[in-house]
Amino acid sequence: MKQLISDFLHLIYPNVCLVCHGNLLAKEQFVCFSCLSRLSYTSYHLQKENPIEKRFWGKFPVEHATSLFFFQKETPSQLLLHHLKYKGDKEIGEVLGRMLGETIKAAPDFEVDLIIPVPLHPKKLQKRGYNQSEWIAKGIASALQKPMDTEHLIRVIENPTQTKKGVYERWENASGIFALTHPHSLEGKHLLLVDDVITTGATIEACANTLLEAADVKISVASLATA
Repeated sequence: MKQLISDFLHLIYPNVCLVCHGNLLAKEQFVCFSCLSRLSYTSYHLQKENPIEKRFWGKFPVEHATSLFFFQKETPSQLLLHHLKYKGDKEIGEVLGRMLGETIKAAPDFEVDLIIPVPLHPKKLQKRGYNQSEWIAKGIASALQKPMDTEHLIRVIENPTQTKKGVYERWENASGIFALTHPHSLEGKHLLLVDDVITTGATIEACANTLLEAADVKISVASLATA
């Protein structure tokens, strides 16, 4: 019943916060400043050898890795990600992506050339109607004034959802599902790989190892949330 009321309010009164349903002020978009202040931010962009970077050690060479906030159940972080991924509120991805991009701008030596969102398989993209990681990447690209690319990294296998899988199952589920087109176009570039949530990192690892087929590339990673 609560979800039905929430969906109804958002339909009738679009200028209300997705989390608390309070009226938004003039400069607020989709979520109020009060709810944003309740997110648990990581500050990983200022920490070398942070837990996100360490998650990829020994899996692929990672230059930088960061997440904007921690994913916590029954908090604004869960509600925002649910709206972004399952409720069609793709624009919140761009808003939060700009926030993530601003933190990256504030980080020392975090300079990238191209921003690449984790791709969806065409069937899932058609079903959902949008790629939430692409909307996050749009926001980052806007903040950093760098181009976004959705042409080179593609998903060739529609793997089952990762949600209820363990660490090894996630890695096995993500192995071999991506491909790289025209790798010469990426040669020598510093690529920022973008996802919505990093848990085990299996999907990011699969993407990164595919991108490494291009010569002399560097890879950094950014996500809205980390579990």
